[in-house]
Amino acid sequence: MSSIPINNTIGKSFIELLSVDSTNNYAMRQVQQGAAKGGEAYFAYEQTAGKGQFNKTWLTAKGENIILSVVIDTSALSLEKMFYLNMATALSAQQLFNNYTTEKAKIKWPNDIYWNDRKAAGILIENIIRGKSWQFAIIGLGMNINQNVFDAGLSNPVSLKQVTGKTFDVVALAKTFCEILDEKLGCLMLYDGDSVIERNYNSELYRLNQESFFKTNEKIFQGIVRRVDGVGQLIIEVDGIEKKFTTGSVEWMIGY
Repeated sequence: MSSIPINNTIGKSFIELLSVDSTNNYAMRQVQQGAAKGGEAYFAYEQTAGKGQFNKTWLTAKGENIILSVVIDTSALSLEKMFYLNMATALSAQQLFNNYTTEKAKIKWPNDIYWNDRKAAGILIENIIRGKSWQFAIIGLGMNINQNVFDAGLSNPVSLKQVTGKTFDVVALAKTFCEILDEKLGCLMLYDGDSVIERNYNSELYRLNQESFFKTNEKIFQGIVRRVDGVGQLIIEVDGIEKKFTTGSVEWMIGY
């Protein structure tokens, strides 16, 4: 049984930055320069060029939200574990948000946190792979916490403050996320941990077993989300047949 290196305790080293281009970029540079260890967390009060999935930008107000990247030493893990790390991270972000809400947020495949069809958080994981060795993962989390006014170009954002009416200490919440993630990664390393994480992830899927609209190859279709497999493929039942979709091959049509 493989294990996470002992120096991979998430958030034991928690570094606060006033302003960076992107916490993921900053963490990646630290790793490439040999200046970062597994478990180090980088929190920024301001991000000038935040990154999201598929080269999208992540816009966030200064000092009001969680802008965090965590370095994970994955050298003891096989590449087959890659999406399980994504699952564990999404479960951690969902748990953090739901710690303070009555109506619960869900995990929108592959790695967003949605509350009532509105986006509360996004995750971006970037990997350093040399040959067949998965050496490091950089986990980036952006979560809307205290922001009330969002850029008009964002279609469906929501913050924890909008949901609860309360103001939160964003640094304290970021540190709590590190603790939750540390626990989830510990679970991942246990015997049968993969199946536990996969089962929990699937039980928390956004619009699970509900009719939804999607778009692929410019064609809109209707289907039912059934589950996500261990390599990250979304399984949608379409006309009674289960079909698998890889990340980026299908688009949610929310509100269609």
